[in-house]
Amino acid sequence: MSGESDLIKLYSTRILGLAADIPRQDRLADPDATVKRRAPLCGSTVTVDLRVEDGRIADYGQEVRACALGQAAASIVGANIVGCTREEVHAARDALKAMLKEDGPTPPAPFADLEVLRPAQEYRNRHASILLSLEATAEAMDSRRQSDCA
Repeated sequence: MSGESDLIKLYSTRILGLAADIPRQDRLADPDATVKRRAPLCGSTVTVDLRVEDGRIADYGQEVRACALGQAAASIVGANIVGCTREEVHAARDALKAMLKEDGPTPPAPFADLEVLRPAQEYRNRHASILLSLEATAEAMDSRRQSDCA
């Protein structure tokens, strides 16, 4: 992609729709774990709260301050994250990173809608923002697991 028309295509109607309707934007009152991540290049931030029961995310809240691509990713994550295990979160994060950086396969269900972000592959400066929600969630699951072992 190059030029202004390609950038306009990147911000498709679907991406803008996802960015405008991010689920689970209320922070949790008593989370098991909270993680805030920031993309240093663009300044986007995502704060994730979660509760875990029986190794699965039972409740999830997020505060998203990101570009439309980061917001779209957070929207897809917020809509699908409840019920996921630590392993599923890590698999989704790793697959999204590979999709963006190496033209890897689409992340597995329930995160297959992240495919909509494939056109951002050529915009490396946007990758960190797109990855924020899953990276913060993976870190929160890891910190939760570590506290279970303590």
